Amino acid sequence: MADIRNTFVGIKSPNPFWLASAPPTDKAYNVERAFKAGWGGVVWKTLGEEGPPVVNVNGPRYGAIWGADRRLLGLNNIELITDRDLQTNLREMKQVKMNWPDRALVASIMVPCEEESWKAILPLVEETGADGIELNFGCPHGMSERGMGSAVGQVPEYIEMVVRWCKQYTRMPVITKLTPNITDIRKPARAAKAGGTDAVSLINTINSITGVDLDSFAPQPTIDGKGSHGGYCGPAVKPIAMNMVAEIARDPETHGLPISGIGGITTWRDAAEFMALGAGNVQVCTAAMTYGFKIVQEMIAGLENWMDEKGHASLSDIIGRATPNVTDWQYLNLNYVAKAHIDQDACIKCGRCHIACEDTSHQAITSMVDGVRHFEVIEAECVGCNLCINVCPVEGCITMEPLAAGVLDQRTGIPVSPVYANWTTHPNNPMAKVAAE
Repeated sequence: MADIRNTFVGIKSPNPFWLASAPPTDKAYNVERAFKAGWGGVVWKTLGEEGPPVVNVNGPRYGAIWGADRRLLGLNNIELITDRDLQTNLREMKQVKMNWPDRALVASIMVPCEEESWKAILPLVEETGADGIELNFGCPHGMSERGMGSAVGQVPEYIEMVVRWCKQYTRMPVITKLTPNITDIRKPARAAKAGGTDAVSLINTINSITGVDLDSFAPQPTIDGKGSHGGYCGPAVKPIAMNMVAEIARDPETHGLPISGIGGITTWRDAAEFMALGAGNVQVCTAAMTYGFKIVQEMIAGLENWMDEKGHASLSDIIGRATPNVTDWQYLNLNYVAKAHIDQDACIKCGRCHIACEDTSHQAITSMVDGVRHFEVIEAECVGCNLCINVCPVEGCITMEPLAAGVLDQRTGIPVSPVYANWTTHPNNPMAKVAAE
């Protein structure tokens, strides 16, 4: 059996599946239930400084995007950090850690961007026995208007400054949670590393409005006729999150910096993909809110079964394995040629491949042959874009078949070259040309 025990910046947990800082981790009751279900760790919902608790709205807090089958694809959340008293949270954290010493418990923190505020809260959190802290520099709504959350996460200099304070005033590992609401995710990651962070976690939620009520003409969720932007999460953000994880993992300036991957993780496969791109563990929120805490059992079983099937003995066998294969477009092999192929036995003759190719691509799939409804690839027109695969409702019906070196590409009339070549050397690239004397 594969060993999926996880050690992340010195924090040990029985598996790599943590619950992210969010409504599911707001109180001991939730966290205890999560641990009983099998979660390896939690990041407690974000704590604020002592004083009057944060005020949340008392109406709808979520907007949603669904697929055609009503499957939840994304949530827009306008809830703020915990609205429970700081001391209550700290007492519960301490008790939960005593009850579950083998599980990871990390405290998410967000206080004003002032040294004294961070200096005051860190010893209080440390006294709970928490395994680490996560600096919430990602929340895009409510708190950002108060100079916290993504208002800090969008300014690399602030990130570096706060991380330095935290490393000065606590012995606990520091995980810096990054906002995706930024042009280049590498900049805040570099700043966090420069400040001495032990790891980064990403992504936090994406600024969004998920819908408008066309009767009231107010954004959803609607509070007394008004709406606000919120944080978008769920399966729909997974591609954005994975790209940002990969950007940090392959950046020479942050290479080797531990990453906790967050964003739309719903299945074991999602988790494995994040880890293959460089994440040392993963955090989950929307999937638990959609399907309940026991979904982790499917994640654990699926990951173990896949690792056993592929011969991966431990998580270290898969973490970062895909990172070297992520490259810039200019380095892709322009001499690689592939053509679509339709399995006629599997084809249900729905015609979606033909319509997509005929109307929006390269007119490379027939609809009729000898007066009979028949869908077949016209190799002389096929550019290998694989749109047909993505619209086909039958998995495996259409595949991409690479052409071997020396085989004639009917579209170009040129044999496939065995030599690797990319845009940096292409004659059409003006930067590749030798400047005139």
